[in-house]
Amino acid sequence: MQSELKTLWKVTRPEVTRKVAEAAAQGDRSENAEYIYGKKQLREIDSRLRFLSKRLDELIVVDKSPREADRIFFGAWVELTDDKGTCYRYRLVGPDEFDQAPEYISIDSPMARALLKKSLEHEFSLQQGEEENLYRVTGISYE
Repeated sequence: MQSELKTLWKVTRPEVTRKVAEAAAQGDRSENAEYIYGKKQLREIDSRLRFLSKRLDELIVVDKSPREADRIFFGAWVELTDDKGTCYRYRLVGPDEFDQAPEYISIDSPMARALLKKSLEHEFSLQQGEEENLYRVTGISYE
């Protein structure tokens, strides 16, 4: 998020601002598609900058393991096996970072909520669509 904020502020926004200024210099702005599109881009960039700035101010970096490392909490890598014998490995992360890797799941997701505070070998069921699946916790780590 910090790198996106920096790129938007230092690279993207100045470039779009320059293009808008060039388009404005061409005259009639009401029918100038480049000018209108550039202004729209600037509004979108500014909106994203405000969002990122607010989120970064509120975020808390969790960089240590919990006291009970044998239970599942935020930041845990969890290994599961379903009732069909399929193995899964997930990491519980914040809502702003779950799309960074396919094995990351948001702490707000139904799966993560079902996993919280579970320990090794704990079994639980989870309704997924019309199916109810049974899972067993086979591994917990905080790397």
